[in-house]
Amino acid sequence: MERTLVLVKPDGVQRGLVGAIISRLEQRGLKLVALKMLWLDEALAQRLYAIHRGKPFFERLIKYVTACPLVAAVFEGEGAVALTRQAMGETDPARASPGSIRGDFGIDIGRNLVHGSDSVENAQPEIDLFFTPQEIYSYPRDTDSWIFE
Repeated sequence: MERTLVLVKPDGVQRGLVGAIISRLEQRGLKLVALKMLWLDEALAQRLYAIHRGKPFFERLIKYVTACPLVAAVFEGEGAVALTRQAMGETDPARASPGSIRGDFGIDIGRNLVHGSDSVENAQPEIDLFFTPQEIYSYPRDTDSWIFE
């Protein structure tokens, strides 16, 4: 089973969409295995988004994700990274499909509600930024036989 990091960014928290976003991912069959609210400091934000360092929007991105608390979660399931990214929709809400998180709730590319790991390779290092192994719970779920073949 794959795991992926999901962050409900500050605009999602401010707009009261945490429950709706988590629910969308659970409804896709993904299992929530870790969850916490935290306020990112600048150092952690810069580590998370290091790939964007030097881009014109980098400083605005760091200011945005450190402006208020966010919610960090780990979801698990077959193809969790791809399923999560599909459920989130395109980064630009104007291009995101209806039915996706950003397509239904997003308004502005700079305030796009959620972050999800972009690859299986990046998922674990991102998860490690936010959670210790003791904070992630593996548990059987009776519905899995009805979700995964």
